[in-house]
Amino acid sequence: MLTKLVIKNFKSFKNEVTIDFTKTNYKVLDDLNVSDNGVLKGVMFVGANASGKSNALHAIRLLLDELFREVKENAAFLRCLFSKENEFSLNYFFLIENKEINYFFGVDTSKKIISEKLYVDNKLLLERMGTTAKSYITEKENFDELDRNILFLRTIYFNTGFANNHILLKWFEFLQNSIYFNAFDKSIISYGKKDFRLVDYIKERGTGEINDFFKAYNFEQNVEYSSEAVGEHFAIVFDKDNEKMIFFKRKDINMPIPFEYESLGNRTLLNMLPSFLYVAQNNGILLVDEFSSGFHNELERLLVQYFMEASSKSQMIFVSHSTNLLSTAILRPDQIYSVEFDGENGSHIKRFSEEQPRVAQNLEKMYLSGVFGGLPNYKDAYED
Repeated sequence: MLTKLVIKNFKSFKNEVTIDFTKTNYKVLDDLNVSDNGVLKGVMFVGANASGKSNALHAIRLLLDELFREVKENAAFLRCLFSKENEFSLNYFFLIENKEINYFFGVDTSKKIISEKLYVDNKLLLERMGTTAKSYITEKENFDELDRNILFLRTIYFNTGFANNHILLKWFEFLQNSIYFNAFDKSIISYGKKDFRLVDYIKERGTGEINDFFKAYNFEQNVEYSSEAVGEHFAIVFDKDNEKMIFFKRKDINMPIPFEYESLGNRTLLNMLPSFLYVAQNNGILLVDEFSSGFHNELERLLVQYFMEASSKSQMIFVSHSTNLLSTAILRPDQIYSVEFDGENGSHIKRFSEEQPRVAQNLEKMYLSGVFGGLPNYKDAYED
């Protein structure tokens, strides 16, 4: 599980910030929202538009992208564009089977130099500067003429599969169980071999798991994937061989509703559920941007609470504008970060638990009154 992330000069984060994913001394929701190793099962980022919330997610996603995807981002646009410094760095801390893994990488965008260090329980396992590196987990120790655009850690993994290092292998299994989902544009990135795009998922696994979820939580609807859908007043039948469509069927209404004609919230939910259910049940990280896109307050509450209860050592790290989630009935104060943009100083964060709110206090009202920062300062439309 991810226990800490240190960001410096990355995108809107000009100054160094630390995001802590371990529990504090709060006891609320201890048995549901905290894993047995003391790591939080989820963190929410809240704040004004363009404050840098999604950039916090991006800092986690970048590691996954660099390790498992072929698409590479232009590093020049990853450093803080209003900083004089050319280097950005990201320092990740994970807890895997009670072993601390610390992986650091930095990029000097002007010289195109990557630096890397990997530790397990403070023991150095690899280090890299530019095109030369040392590895203490492979037979060969010294490496040179490395690709300037590829992480040395990625190279070691794809060459060896960490066959002789159980902890690193478990770490990469955790990372490959991770998924990024953007609720606004419905984009999904899976870092393992499984495909979680809706149609591909249903083609392979059917609709059973999704419909079981709907039934268990009283959604009064189910989905079908078929070449025909028959209702009381009409039927939809495809002429082409093997062509199928996703339909919603609502309780007490004998009419199929094609996926494209359903509500935004229902379409977003259905697109997200394969990723959501998989990560909750398998150790990994679910990154969700724009979580509040089209969801009712009660649906958001249900999804967050379901994930916390269903997961063992999985984490849901998400961005939302829904202040109704700021409640100690849903999230602990140490699970919520406000993000605020401060001009040339860039984005900074504040953990709600820093203000030591009491469990009985209304976190939503406190946030909206400015206690935790991260609140837009718009002029009232009715002010003179």
